[in-house]
Amino acid sequence: MAVAQLQSRARARPRAVTAVLSLIGYALVAGAFTGTLPLPEISTDAVILLGDAIAVVNFFALCSILAGVYFIRNDAVRKHRAAMLTAFGLIMLFLVLYLTKVGAGFEKEILAEGVVWGAYIAMLAVHILLSAVSVPVVLHAVVLGLTHSPAELCETIHARVGRIAAAAWSLSLFLGLVTYVMLNHVYMWQPR
Repeated sequence: MAVAQLQSRARARPRAVTAVLSLIGYALVAGAFTGTLPLPEISTDAVILLGDAIAVVNFFALCSILAGVYFIRNDAVRKHRAAMLTAFGLIMLFLVLYLTKVGAGFEKEILAEGVVWGAYIAMLAVHILLSAVSVPVVLHAVVLGLTHSPAELCETIHARVGRIAAAAWSLSLFLGLVTYVMLNHVYMWQPR
């Protein structure tokens, strides 16, 4: 099937495409957590390296989103598109790294107590919730952006969905980075 045909079908049914892609993403994450995704085991050093790589990828994804928001507010549509597609590409890279880390390695548990532990868990919970909730919103904005011209996008819900996606995605990434620093550079951790 030609790319033009795929784009035409996605354009005609963006919500259906969003739903299918979201379900695939959720299934991959569930497969990694349940061990049903066939991944080879990796070493402790590899898990630590992947955690660091994920933080770097997420930092640049956050920067790309913020740049994309800046560009669209200044009517630089092409730069906005490039920044948001860069952020989306980085999130796809994150997904591969994250699935490998979780499915083939282990999870870390912070060695903190009291208020610090509570704050860490609260930020981690919001990060995870926003990550899960933002998947279909981000995908819908991307599907619309890839299947419509800038002039046509004005007649869709792309801008409204994009604002929600950028806010949820940015906050999720920011909280992920804060919890990464707490877990890996401020407090000690142990394998869970």
